[in-house]
Amino acid sequence: QVQLVESGGGLVQPGGSLRLSCVASGNIFSIIAMGWYRQAPGKQRELVATLTYGVGTNYAEFVQGRFTISTDNAMNTVYLQMNALKPEDTAVYYCNARLHTDPIKWDTYWGQGTQVTVSS
Repeated sequence: QVQLVESGGGLVQPGGSLRLSCVASGNIFSIIAMGWYRQAPGKQRELVATLTYGVGTNYAEFVQGRFTISTDNAMNTVYLQMNALKPEDTAVYYCNARLHTDPIKWDTYWGQGTQVTVSS
Protein backbone atom coordinates (compact mmCIF):
# COMPACT_ATOMS: atom_id res chain seq x y z
CA GLN A 1 0.00 0.00 0.00
CA VAL A 2 1.14 3.53 -0.80
CA GLN A 3 -0.23 6.65 0.84
CA LEU A 4 0.13 10.30 -0.11
CA VAL A 5 -0.88 12.73 2.63
CA GLU A 6 -1.19 16.42 1.83
CA SER A 7 -1.26 19.34 4.23
CA GLY A 8 -0.94 23.11 4.21
CA GLY A 9 -4.06 24.26 2.43
CA GLY A 10 -6.31 26.97 3.75
CA LEU A 11 -7.74 30.43 3.24
CA VAL A 12 -5.42 33.23 2.20
CA GLN A 13 -5.89 36.76 0.92
CA PRO A 14 -4.91 37.70 -2.65
CA GLY A 15 -1.18 38.31 -2.80
CA GLY A 16 -0.55 35.96 0.10
CA SER A 17 1.45 32.76 0.32
CA LEU A 18 0.87 29.14 1.25
CA ARG A 19 3.13 26.12 1.40
CA LEU A 20 1.68 22.71 0.60
CA SER A 21 3.36 19.49 1.70
CA CYS A 22 2.85 15.91 0.58
CA VAL A 23 4.43 12.90 2.26
CA ALA A 24 4.63 9.57 0.47
CA SER A 25 4.77 6.44 2.60
CA GLY A 26 4.21 2.71 2.41
CA ASN A 27 5.54 0.07 0.04
CA ILE A 28 7.86 2.34 -1.97
CA PHE A 29 10.87 0.95 -3.79
CA SER A 30 11.78 4.20 -5.51
CA ILE A 31 10.04 7.40 -6.60
CA ILE A 32 10.15 8.47 -10.24
CA ALA A 33 8.35 11.79 -9.91
CA MET A 34 6.06 13.76 -7.64
CA GLY A 35 3.87 16.67 -8.47
CA TRP A 36 0.87 18.83 -7.82
CA TYR A 37 -2.37 19.11 -9.75
CA ARG A 38 -5.43 21.20 -9.01
CA GLN A 39 -9.13 21.11 -9.74
CA ALA A 40 -11.42 24.09 -9.47
CA PRO A 41 -15.22 23.69 -9.29
CA GLY A 42 -16.63 22.82 -12.70
CA LYS A 43 -13.20 22.45 -14.27
CA GLN A 44 -10.94 19.56 -15.17
CA ARG A 45 -7.97 18.64 -13.06
CA GLU A 46 -4.85 20.38 -14.36
CA LEU A 47 -1.12 20.11 -13.82
CA VAL A 48 0.48 22.73 -11.58
CA ALA A 49 4.07 21.50 -11.20
CA THR A 50 6.04 18.29 -11.33
CA LEU A 51 9.45 17.23 -10.13
CA THR A 52 11.11 14.27 -11.83
CA TYR A 53 13.98 12.99 -9.72
CA GLY A 54 17.30 13.28 -11.47
CA VAL A 55 15.72 15.24 -14.32
CA GLY A 56 14.14 18.46 -13.20
CA THR A 57 10.96 20.43 -12.74
CA ASN A 58 8.05 21.42 -14.93
CA TYR A 59 5.50 24.15 -14.31
CA ALA A 60 2.19 25.14 -15.85
CA GLU A 61 2.23 28.44 -17.68
CA PHE A 62 -0.21 30.03 -15.25
CA VAL A 63 2.34 29.59 -12.44
CA GLN A 64 4.42 32.40 -14.02
CA GLY A 65 7.24 32.12 -11.50
CA ARG A 66 4.93 32.38 -8.48
CA PHE A 67 5.15 28.73 -7.36
CA THR A 68 8.15 26.57 -6.54
CA ILE A 69 8.16 22.78 -6.24
CA SER A 70 10.85 21.14 -4.13
CA THR A 71 11.64 17.97 -2.21
CA ASP A 72 13.42 17.07 1.01
CA ASN A 73 16.67 15.12 1.44
CA ALA A 74 14.80 11.86 1.93
CA MET A 75 12.96 12.61 -1.34
CA ASN A 76 9.68 11.24 -0.04
CA THR A 77 8.17 14.65 0.63
CA VAL A 78 7.28 17.23 -1.99
CA TYR A 79 6.47 20.85 -1.29
CA LEU A 80 4.71 23.53 -3.28
CA GLN A 81 5.54 27.06 -2.21
CA MET A 82 2.86 29.34 -3.60
CA ASN A 83 3.41 33.10 -3.58
CA ALA A 84 1.44 36.01 -5.00
CA LEU A 85 -1.73 33.94 -4.89
CA LYS A 86 -4.69 35.03 -6.98
CA PRO A 87 -8.41 34.27 -6.57
CA GLU A 88 -8.19 32.09 -9.69
CA ASP A 89 -5.75 29.83 -7.83
CA THR A 90 -8.66 28.68 -5.68
CA ALA A 91 -8.98 24.92 -6.10
CA VAL A 92 -8.45 21.56 -4.49
CA TYR A 93 -4.77 20.74 -4.84
CA TYR A 94 -3.82 17.09 -5.28
CA CYS A 95 -0.46 15.46 -4.76
CA ASN A 96 0.59 12.93 -7.38
CA ALA A 97 3.40 10.40 -7.40
CA ARG A 98 4.76 7.96 -9.96
CA LEU A 99 6.74 5.35 -8.17
CA HIS A 100 8.03 1.81 -8.14
CA THR A 101 6.71 -0.64 -5.58
CA ASP A 102 9.30 -3.15 -6.80
CA PRO A 103 12.23 -2.99 -9.30
CA ILE A 104 9.88 -3.50 -12.26
CA LYS A 105 6.34 -2.43 -11.48
CA TRP A 106 5.42 1.27 -11.24
CA ASP A 107 2.12 3.03 -10.82
CA THR A 108 0.53 6.43 -10.23
CA TYR A 109 -0.92 7.44 -6.89
CA TRP A 110 -3.00 10.41 -5.71
CA GLY A 111 -3.51 12.12 -2.40
CA GLN A 112 -6.91 13.03 -1.02
CA GLY A 113 -6.54 16.71 -1.88
CA THR A 114 -6.24 19.90 0.13
CA GLN A 115 -8.40 22.97 -0.37
CA VAL A 116 -6.77 26.29 -1.22
CA THR A 117 -9.05 29.32 -1.17
CA VAL A 118 -7.79 32.75 -2.18
CA SER A 119 -10.26 35.43 -1.17
CA SER A 120 -10.43 38.76 0.57
